[in-house]
Amino acid sequence: MNYRLLRKVIFSGMALLPFSLLAQSNFIPINEDYYHRIDRYEIKAGKIFPHIFTSLKQYKRSDVVALIDSVYDEGLVTSKSDQFNYEYFRNDSWEWARPETNESKKPIFKALYKKKSDLLYVDHPDFDLHINPVIYFGAGSDSRLDDIVYINTRGVEIRGMIDKKLGFYSYLADNQARLPSYVQDYQSQYWVIPHEGFWKSFKNGGVDFLQARAYVTYDATKSINLQVGYDRFSIGNGYRSLILSDFAAPSFYFKFNVKVWKLNYLYSINQMKENVVGTPSGSDAMDQGYPNKATVNHHLSLNIGKKLNIGLFETIIFSTDDSIGTGKFELSYLNPIIFFRAIEQQNGSADNAIIGADFKWNAAKKISFYGQVVFDEFLLDNLKEGDGWWANKWAVQVGGKYVDAFGLNNLDLQLEGNVVRPYTYSHNTDYGNYAGYSQSLAHPLGANFKEVVGIMRYQPLPRLNLVGKLVYTKIGRDTTGVNWGSDMLKDNTTREQEYDNTIGQGIDNTILFGSFTASWMLKHNLFVDAQLIVRKSDSDVSFYNQKTVMTCLALRWNIAQRLYDF
Repeated sequence: MNYRLLRKVIFSGMALLPFSLLAQSNFIPINEDYYHRIDRYEIKAGKIFPHIFTSLKQYKRSDVVALIDSVYDEGLVTSKSDQFNYEYFRNDSWEWARPETNESKKPIFKALYKKKSDLLYVDHPDFDLHINPVIYFGAGSDSRLDDIVYINTRGVEIRGMIDKKLGFYSYLADNQARLPSYVQDYQSQYWVIPHEGFWKSFKNGGVDFLQARAYVTYDATKSINLQVGYDRFSIGNGYRSLILSDFAAPSFYFKFNVKVWKLNYLYSINQMKENVVGTPSGSDAMDQGYPNKATVNHHLSLNIGKKLNIGLFETIIFSTDDSIGTGKFELSYLNPIIFFRAIEQQNGSADNAIIGADFKWNAAKKISFYGQVVFDEFLLDNLKEGDGWWANKWAVQVGGKYVDAFGLNNLDLQLEGNVVRPYTYSHNTDYGNYAGYSQSLAHPLGANFKEVVGIMRYQPLPRLNLVGKLVYTKIGRDTTGVNWGSDMLKDNTTREQEYDNTIGQGIDNTILFGSFTASWMLKHNLFVDAQLIVRKSDSDVSFYNQKTVMTCLALRWNIAQRLYDF
């Protein structure tokens, strides 16, 4: 069975499902600041609300409106900044909130921006449409570069509903940029751009790439949602995710989600590209295209009481293009409620299986704890003996959030620790590693590291957001022809030793990353950002021994801030 047939199976299955009479909602694109401002209200309440399972991002617009309305009814919207955020969320998804505050007093040419949040819109019982421009203009200096760093993005974002049954979303943007020096270092290792797919060089040290994301979605029943598209989503409550992050490039996916009672169950299948080829001039176009690989995912999330959420997940990474593996698509993976690991073993498959769990505990008002544990492969006997067996591959995250810290309104603090063993997420073939378009599907650094993240977010004025980050990392690096378990793209049969493997082995590299960003919202979703980044990387190898100081100023409209926090 090939991937074309898989797509036909998915779309045919959706077509056979009856359209419901329920209103269909679009999803909010992943945006770190946006999502934090939503999550903080649940933490402020000290309990779990039924509208959103926060470990699964993206969120439905209708669910966000329902959540913030509940928060408002409980008297938790108190400060001026909270009141501003409340109105902002309702205006941003006005088709569900119908706020009077979104009406423009002076539309442009009496036709444009009749609503504060939309350039153009159609509001009809049978058709809902929102069209907005996307702009990101930024420039700054990098202490390691002679030329300025910059970003130049122009695009359009479209979302809507048909008959209040079918939702759709589309985003298209053209980009030119000169990346920060440390990102260029990453680029020169793998010849890919973080978060993106195909790219080409642009003028003196710049890059040029297109972005395209789109999906269609509808609710088959009150509790069942189906979505087909080309985008990315994430799993987890932390700043990082060791299960599934939004670091890699978007990919084709099908999602089946059930939210009922205190349960949320996600089944998804993603098709990605592997063995991408690049040079300093950009990605190489292949006559027959890049090889395909895929992941199938289960994630079961359960609310226990009013404060605790526990999730279980499993992922299989496989490819029909892998001549070393089975070379075929296992139809069993299309079963949304079967235990993948058992099927993978029963089939005698060479596919890679990853399992684990996550949790969130809103321990008290304003305080929340969260975490993740991932098992790529391990034997309990070896783990007990502590012999450093290479295949005891695991990752752990523990973190906490404190909102309205020390009684100061809209001061939010976060502390997080991440530990990933050597060789985690790697495999014995190129098609079984946990990467898409040669980029990690979990943590940006891959494996073989310890990390501590501290974040301060403060909204002293309704339109002003201040964000400070400090990240300390100890990682063991690989070199050419040497594999100490940091680079998941390397075949793990080339490992250096069977036993006595420790976290941080290999070439010692200590990274201290600090950033400070001030963002001012001029108008709805129109921001001015001023940012300072200081990154110090210490190592005995000159490539990893660098210090970068970068400052930049940017104007962005209807787009999230571009971040390279690694």
